[in-house]
Amino acid sequence: MSRSLVLNATYEPLSIVPARRALVLVLREKAIPIENGDATWHSEMLALSVPTVIRLRNYVKVPYGRRVALNRRAVFVRDNFTCQYCAGPAENLDHVVPRSRGGQHTWENVVACCKRCNVRKSDRSLEEAGYQLKKRPGPPNRYGWVLLALGAHPHPTWQPYLEAVPA
Repeated sequence: MSRSLVLNATYEPLSIVPARRALVLVLREKAIPIENGDATWHSEMLALSVPTVIRLRNYVKVPYGRRVALNRRAVFVRDNFTCQYCAGPAENLDHVVPRSRGGQHTWENVVACCKRCNVRKSDRSLEEAGYQLKKRPGPPNRYGWVLLALGAHPHPTWQPYLEAVPA
């Protein structure tokens, strides 16, 4: 089933909803379609283009900032399912500074890696193992929750509204 990106009245991404919910919001005049997809839904009297991006007519105050929880899936999405040591396909998580040596379980210390690199590195530091990171780990960007919700594949029409989220 297709999905739609919901923007606040200020064009800030709020959520991702099923296309049916987006159409209901548009029909009830609570939202305005911004981008339409290829699909069309028909009723007896209407033919409606399914919106991929809608904007709410009224501003909705969000009382808190969204944070992506540090878990296996989120780290894989952030690192694009790629080993941060050899650029092969990732299947494990690794602590850059091993926990046995005081490393914390934080966004800045956890990376995706392949099984071979994880076993070779073991509980050694990067220097001791002779490894270098492909990119410096850190928390996902502001709209990382979108990538996590979709498994890293947002609709192409969403890109202008998601700022620095990579496609």
